[in-house]
Amino acid sequence: MITAENIALHELIGLDTEITHSSNAQSVGIKGRVVDETKSMFVLHTKNGIKKFPKENTIWRFSLGNNDIMLNGDMLTKRSHERMGGKA
Repeated sequence: MITAENIALHELIGLDTEITHSSNAQSVGIKGRVVDETKSMFVLHTKNGIKKFPKENTIWRFSLGNNDIMLNGDMLTKRSHERMGGKA
């Protein structure tokens, strides 16, 4: 079960997210659903279509039920299957 404490160790595809801080100011505020991820990118389905965003230098807000969880993208720069086997 995904919780606020272990979200970084789980699959993030299918979760709603928003970029709250980024080295690219134009990305801040973009919302979408994670539809894919690579080692360094999230692929989001946004209101303007499918877009790719770097994980690094970005703070992500993930919606998990009624909770919003903030994650530093630098912690997520692994492939999902590598992240799931490690520690947060």
